[in-house]
Amino acid sequence: MNMSLLSGYVPQSFKVAVIKPLLKKHNLDPEVLANYRPISNLPFLSKILEKAVAKQLCDYLKNNDLFEDFQSGFRTHHSTETALVKVTNDILIASDKGLVSILVLLDLSAAFDTIDHDILLQRLEHLVGIQGTALGWFRSYLSERSQFVRVNDESSTQTKVSHGVPQGSVLGTILFTLYMLPLGNIIRNHSVNFHCYADDTQLYLSIKPDEINHLNKIQDCLKDLKTWMTLNFLMLNTTKTEVIVLGPKNLRNKLSKDILTMDGINLASSETVRNLGVIFDQDLSFNTHIKSISRTAYFHLRNIAKIRHILPQNDAEKLVHAFVTSRLDYCNSLLSGSTKKSIKSLQLIQNAAARVLTRVRKRDHITPVLAALHWLPIENSSSRLQSP
Repeated sequence: MNMSLLSGYVPQSFKVAVIKPLLKKHNLDPEVLANYRPISNLPFLSKILEKAVAKQLCDYLKNNDLFEDFQSGFRTHHSTETALVKVTNDILIASDKGLVSILVLLDLSAAFDTIDHDILLQRLEHLVGIQGTALGWFRSYLSERSQFVRVNDESSTQTKVSHGVPQGSVLGTILFTLYMLPLGNIIRNHSVNFHCYADDTQLYLSIKPDEINHLNKIQDCLKDLKTWMTLNFLMLNTTKTEVIVLGPKNLRNKLSKDILTMDGINLASSETVRNLGVIFDQDLSFNTHIKSISRTAYFHLRNIAKIRHILPQNDAEKLVHAFVTSRLDYCNSLLSGSTKKSIKSLQLIQNAAARVLTRVRKRDHITPVLAALHWLPIENSSSRLQSP
């Protein structure tokens, strides 16, 4: 490891990836190749080396304030939750002022796979300031990579990788965020608010309903983003990019009539959009999101209940946390202002999970059961806010 760092050379054996395609969602058609995510499985030792480099690189970026302020992807103390809290907070404050917000959710097609290595090395040298042996190490890391696909114990022939960073590597995600560094300044030039998480970019603008001319800011911003992406071998996926109007109903209805398309992107056909795994509705009540959590959680609880009698306590608890508690906890900061009725529906899920796990009767009081399991009531856990 030390020899690699001192010499600026990455061994060839560390740069061979086994691609094991995974369906992006379980309900997608397995016959359509676009529905798969090409996860790269790399040698264990190569990941140790990448981890050592990633630690030094992140420390350098942090100490020199080189991170994009509004990029939450793969950074310490940042997450999808902190990103969504920031965006939601801004939109709610605007709503309190009588403003309507237009939220554009950008989606890139195979973003990690189309990165140009020469452009990335230029970013590292001129924007980040990496030079000498360190820059040589990254050049070696990116060059002469190869991969092959393995499915059902059958392997394809090896193919050279001339562009992209491997999904599943330690450094790939960090390098991608550095590749996207110029994006922030382009958006700022149009006075549009934004927040990124890896390749998911959110643009949002808060205006008065009669300030239709301000929509040109987003229109012009999208045009410049498309141009920049074309020059950098990235492609905006217009079929998955969505626009939604948020704010008081009487105000947003006035504005929605004037927004049919946003530079070729259609206004969301429904009243909701999925944003980093959370369903946003136009009122920001998150009622639709809570209903979705309830539906999925009860589905898994019924399945766990069927096999509970053959499961040891520890294994049953792992299943409950994996399939139910994880959904109750995910981005629950956003629910801090929800109605008591909404919180109660989530509490019923937690109660049901506790009953399945401990096998107590329905008529037994649930409070001591939750206390024995050391589970915080939903009202307490969703009221906390993470620092961004």
